[in-house]
Amino acid sequence: MCPRSDYPRSQIREMFAKATSNFVKQIDPDGCLIPVSRLNDSDKLVPLSLVVKRKRFWFWQRHKYLPSDFTLSDVLLGSKPINPVVVETDFLKYAGTFGDTVSGKVDAELGKTNVSVEGKGSFKLQSSFGSLRKQEVDVQKLLQDSKDRVLNLEHCLIQQTREKRNEVFGILKERIVTTQQCSVTEEVQEQGDCGGVLGFLSNKRITVSVNENGNMQQDSNISMEIPPQTVIAYSLIELVVKHSGQYELCLQPDTHGGFEVDSFIRTFTEVDGHVGQHSQEAPGISAETPSLKKELDSLQPHFQQLKDLPAPARATLLQLLKAVMMDREAVSALESGLVQLCHNEMADLSELEESPSLKQKVQTLLDLVLQSSRADQNQTDGVSAEPHPSSQVLYAAHVLISAMAEMNDAALTALTRCCSPQFLQALQQLVHCLAAEEELSLQDPALSPLLEEEGYKRVEQLFYGSGVILRKEASTLRVEMGEQPGLLPFVMSISIQGLASLGKSDV
Repeated sequence: MCPRSDYPRSQIREMFAKATSNFVKQIDPDGCLIPVSRLNDSDKLVPLSLVVKRKRFWFWQRHKYLPSDFTLSDVLLGSKPINPVVVETDFLKYAGTFGDTVSGKVDAELGKTNVSVEGKGSFKLQSSFGSLRKQEVDVQKLLQDSKDRVLNLEHCLIQQTREKRNEVFGILKERIVTTQQCSVTEEVQEQGDCGGVLGFLSNKRITVSVNENGNMQQDSNISMEIPPQTVIAYSLIELVVKHSGQYELCLQPDTHGGFEVDSFIRTFTEVDGHVGQHSQEAPGISAETPSLKKELDSLQPHFQQLKDLPAPARATLLQLLKAVMMDREAVSALESGLVQLCHNEMADLSELEESPSLKQKVQTLLDLVLQSSRADQNQTDGVSAEPHPSSQVLYAAHVLISAMAEMNDAALTALTRCCSPQFLQALQQLVHCLAAEEELSLQDPALSPLLEEEGYKRVEQLFYGSGVILRKEASTLRVEMGEQPGLLPFVMSISIQGLASLGKSDV
């Protein structure tokens, strides 16, 4: 079955990204494997290929990895290439099945949470890439071959990466590849109720299954085939690049790559600048989970920047965000575009070329933020000037968009249904309650959107998807952290605060 022509390629790419991300979360949640987000990147991910690691701005973000078209040998001086010795072994056979029901009720397990699924229709979530192989570079041989070798600092990729304050090099050390043809299938099913609070879960299911006999499920809406020898995950060795062009391999988990600048190595902490105190190297969470109240308080100046925008600009930004926030690729492009604007560069939206309408909305958003940034800077400086990397409006917008980009699908879906200004003010009250560990009275006028059952369910769904529990007790509301929610409550709270700042009333 081929992909339906009325589905954009961006949605098909998203299916592959979700499938590989789920795979890594299940088999290596705290390790160093990186999921391949684009099928087209698979051919680039060969042993010792160069991958650019783009560091996050804020502690709640994940790093981004950009496979290049070059290998280590391509950027070395001299004509002798480094030919890696690659050891190939069986990795595992990855398979799993999750739930189905025609009508009535079925119990299933979602992660570590047991839930009941009720309603008409059915779904089956199969996850299987079949038998996988691991291909790993012999690091001892690589160390020997790298001795006295020098990088060509005039190479365009090295020059471009060196100019960026937030990018470093990594070389591919290991990769996980498929051995047989697989298919990724997204099924659309009727939506039911899940334990009273999980009804918000998307009615689209992603299935990854081995296509052994040429047959594929006929009730699916979108399908794509994954050929054998497709890379679905990989790991890197980061490089420290010296002034001379010599390089060192970062072999320990707690050592990180960078470029030598003025006799010291430009590391993550040193280049993160104004956000250095928030940028932990652990993938998404520091050794001690930060205090929600403390972090929200530290971000208040950014939220105030959004509140201080002219009312028409705030209203337009809110409407445009509602239009793009459900498309992962659009949110990612928007976040990357803001980073580029913060560095005084042109925003590159080439990844949205196949979605002209979406690209236009994202470009309009960026133009409006840039226009607001210029206006704010002119008021501050008293002169007309292009925005520079310290533009506070750009950073404020990036705080909001980067948090939205880290929300999971369920929570982001629920948030799109809560984006009216009145609803956002109610959500903001709940966030304050969560941060202060207090309770709220349902008599509070600001909570009026929650008095109706539909409004309360929307909020319940949003909070549950973000690892937060909403409890209604008589005339009061309590908001509590769930068990091991990670940073989901943080990104939800930051997103709500940012959107509420745009939706605030001037009355």
